[in-house]
Parts: sequence; C-alpha cells; structure tokens
Amino acid sequence: MRKRIGITVLLRSGLCLFIALLLLSTNAAACTVFAITPGASEDGSMYVGHTNDGVGEDWRNIDDISLLYVPAADHAPGEKRAIVFDPDSGSDAAGSMGSGDSSLVLGYIDQVPHTYAYYTGSYGMMNEHQLLSAECTDYAKVELNAAEGKRIFYSSELSNVAMERCTKAREAVELVGSLIDTYGYYGTGETLVFADPQEAWVIEMCSSLDPEDGGGLWVAQKIPDGEVFVAANEFRIREVVPGNPDQIYSKDLFKKLEEAGVWSPADGPLDWLEAVSYGEYAHPYYSLMRVWRIQDRLAPSINLSPYVENSYTKAYPFTITPDEKVNLTGAFSLFRDHYEGTGFDLSTGEAAGPFGNPYRYLGPADAHTNFQNGSYMEVRPGANPRPVSVIFCSYSYVAQARLSLPDPVGGVLWFGPAIAYETVYAPIYAGSTKISAAYAIGDRSKYDPDTAYWTFDFVTNWAMLRYDAMIDEITAKQSELEAGSIALAQETDRAAAELIATGDHEGATRLLTDFTVRRGDEIIDEWHDLAGTLIVKYSNGLITDPATGEVEEPGYPAWWLNQTGYQHGPRVYNLEELRAADGLNYTGSTVPVPKKATFADIRELI
Repeated sequence: MRKRIGITVLLRSGLCLFIALLLLSTNAAACTVFAITPGASEDGSMYVGHTNDGVGEDWRNIDDISLLYVPAADHAPGEKRAIVFDPDSGSDAAGSMGSGDSSLVLGYIDQVPHTYAYYTGSYGMMNEHQLLSAECTDYAKVELNAAEGKRIFYSSELSNVAMERCTKAREAVELVGSLIDTYGYYGTGETLVFADPQEAWVIEMCSSLDPEDGGGLWVAQKIPDGEVFVAANEFRIREVVPGNPDQIYSKDLFKKLEEAGVWSPADGPLDWLEAVSYGEYAHPYYSLMRVWRIQDRLAPSINLSPYVENSYTKAYPFTITPDEKVNLTGAFSLFRDHYEGTGFDLSTGEAAGPFGNPYRYLGPADAHTNFQNGSYMEVRPGANPRPVSVIFCSYSYVAQARLSLPDPVGGVLWFGPAIAYETVYAPIYAGSTKISAAYAIGDRSKYDPDTAYWTFDFVTNWAMLRYDAMIDEITAKQSELEAGSIALAQETDRAAAELIATGDHEGATRLLTDFTVRRGDEIIDEWHDLAGTLIVKYSNGLITDPATGEVEEPGYPAWWLNQTGYQHGPRVYNLEELRAADGLNYTGSTVPVPKKATFADIRELI
C-alpha cells in the first residue's frame, strides 16, 4: 500500500542534495500485486491480485477496509471532475496530511459525457467492462508534496479516473500517463497494474526530479501473454528502450533524467529503477523476498535464489512463465504464504511460539521507512522477514476477467476482507449493482461484528491463541466456502449469459446482483458460526468438543517447555538449588525419590 514518508532528494549535475520535505510519520505499509495473463492461466482468464496492507496513523481510514460500488453516470457538457487530495500518499497539502483530510480539492479536470460503474476501496479494482487494476507503493528518490493546481494527482485518483473512463488496459495506461504529464504527480512512487480480458500493462510513476516541474515521471510496460508479473513495493521496470512497442513513457523522460544528472546516454540503456529509486525500503529483502517467493512457487524450474547482492539486482525477471498454468484457487494461494517450507518459514522456530503462529508484531526496526539512499545504508538492529500474508492486511482480492463471457458476467472481483491467509474470497460480479452490506461498511477503530473486516479479523486474531490447531479448521471451512462459491458462480455465469443473449439485460443484472449479495451474506454468516465454534472449542487453553463436551488439556509442546525453563520450575523444595543447576532439559519423565533425598541425589536422577 502507499503509506510512507521519506526524504526527498533533489538530483542536479550528478550531485545528491538532500531536501527534507517530508519526515512526518513512521507508518508501515506494503502491498503485493500480481497479474496472471490468459496464456498463463488454466482457463484463459486474466487474473490481477492485490493485498492492501498497512499500519500507522492512516491505517484506520474507512476506505481501507470496505468496498464501494460507484454507479455509472451521465454528465452534462462543461462539467468538471474534482481531484481530491489523498492523505495516505506520503505527501502533504497545507497540513491536510496530518489531519487525515481527504476532502481537499487539489484541482479539476474536464468531465466526460459518461462514466462507467466500478468497484473501489483505496484504489480502483474493477469496472463494468472487465477493466482490472491493482497497486503497490514504491520507494522514489523524490516524493514531492501536493500543490493545488500544480501537482494534483496521486495514484489512487489516477486509478479511479481510469476505472471511470477506460475499457482497455493500454487505454488506461495512456490516460494515466497523460494526466500525470498534464496535471502533475505528488507523493510516493507507485506501481499500477491494469488488465482487460486480453492484455495487461504495468505503469510505474513518481514525482519529477525537479520540484519546479509541474509534471511527473512514468514508464509503462506490457506484460507478455503467457507470463506472470509480480511486484512488492519496488519498481519492477528496468531498461527503457526507445522504439520498444511494448513500452510507453512520459514526455521528455530521457531529457529530464539527463538534466537531473541521474542518467546520460553514455551510461547505456536507461535503467528506470536505478534512475528514480534506491530500490527497497524498510530493510533488505522487504520487497525482493516476496517477488522471489511468488516467482519461485510458480516456476521452481528456474531455480531462483532467495539471496541477492542489492536492491538493483536483476536476478528476478520482469515476468516469468509458470511451470504449470494457474487456476483460480492457485491464484488465491499466492497471497496465502508465510514462506512455509523455506529457510524463512514464519510458522516455525521460537518466534512462532509454541503453536506455530506465523504472524509477527512490528519490531522496532520494521517500520516502512527509508534505510538506504545514494550515500549509505543503515544496518538496523534487526528485522522480521516480510511475508505476503501479514497481520495488518486490510483486504486482498483476485480480480478475474474472461473474454469468453459478456462483460457483466466475465468480470468477477473475488474479495477477501482482513488477512489473506484466513480470509474467504467472495465473488462480486462486474454486472452487480450492490454488494452484501457487511462488505460496504467498517471502521478499523471500532469493533463491529456486522462488518466483513471484523468478522474475519477476529477469527485470525483468535486463532493466534493456538494457531496450529485452529488453522486446520479455518482452512477447511475456507476451502469449502470457496469451492461452493466457484461452483455457484459457474451456474450463475451460464444463466446470466443466456439472459444477455436473449436481450434481457435487466434480468441479468438482477441475477448477478442477487447472487453477489446473497453469497456475500452467506459467507459472513458461515464465518460467524465458525467464530462461535472456535471460541467454545479453544477457550481457556482447553480443547472442548462442542458436540460431546469432552475436554482435552493439550498444554505446551515438549520443546517449548524445555526452551522456556519449565524444568527449572518448583518441582522440588530445593528450588534455589534447582534454578541454579545448569544443563537440565525437560524430559517429560517423572522420577520417584525418597523424601529425605538430598538435592545432589535428585539431580543425579533427573
């Protein structure tokens, strides 16, 4: 996600002059995104995935945990479209960032006669014509403040305007680029993915390196069909080659970068990442480890190493061809990962506790802040590996587009509230005009069991009490519900497509809307029931069978008892001598001794 404040750097004549425009917060945030093209998917679908992760001052915004449907609309000649400031952009506008003000209008653009219906949260996700989008934040050398009438666009509004006005991925990229060129760009670096049923593009953007320049910088690149693209908070486009039909870029890009002293023709091909960014932030491998993980899961035959030299590595290609074509449940699984089975597995080891909890609270050096620049790198006290599925996730989704079906039916937003590993992805059709009420409301600062976010977030947090036991029940119910949704959606696909073929578009809309709302309600009801079962079954450190009333007292595993000093606890009256004894291990064995035995005798036996 896009929530980080950084040091702005002005680059002139090859010199790095640090300008502290923004040092207002230490938010931690991040997103992981992917695009799976039709040639890489099992059924020819286009998939675009996004996790909306973030903690910090701005994480409690309502739009971070709920879903909004924006209906299509007609507009009169001469109307203007307001562009509002995004307080989560890592920027400021007359103090509005600190206040969380998201109503400040930075400027206006000409409205178009008709805007399309779409779904949005923090960013646009899917519109009625199967245009899909996803976003992640990137570290840019220069991150300028918003300025009314000068730098009015951040990626959030850019994605929403594209959803309103475009039907194709390339069209969306060209529109976003032209808006940046014309109206300017502020805030953090950003990656937006746009995809339609046939084609997918990536556009990456940042502020101009010259604060006096009202525009911004951007580069877009097409994702080849049959390939999978992954990004995780670091620019992924590298060499920009004039004349490449699969790339588009901002006007005067080469000239502006040369004037800023970050690139010259003598350097060879322009490397976008090196020119405008220092790469990862927060800590080494914060971004690259997630890119490695998803690429390695999809294409283990490439034998990618998880280790690299630095942020500018070219070890992980822009796209990969998966060893096996990906289906919908496989796309879901990419977001459900804590590095299981690798050397970074968060579900094992002492930090996972006695019950294999894969989630970590933020450590003192895990904040989403810059650790490197052009001169030095901070070696911080420590860090936790940053997994794809994190405890502070607001929502995630996998958006699906299908060329074989009419737009209202072919586009499906599979939306999962809260943490990806334990969520259930609910189907929301592009042709639906409503969603389940639980998904449309929510506030992270107020617990409300009627909201989708809190319904799922509660279960994940409850599971952390005894994760190894509860997770099997959670994933079993998750698989059951998602398999049921896929089967029901297939039936709905056929019925809605038939209605559209006969000209009954209103009937198709009713069918798609009724299914979307009903299935969302059913999933929430089922998850409430699961929560109740887990509360009864796993309260107070016990495991209680709700049906029979049988109670187990499983306690802690032996390795945990040994690690935590259980063997030094008050099992003899010679407690002071016991606690001073070295080399004692927990064995699980009980040893009878005479009541008058000395501690030396006891120690020999134990």
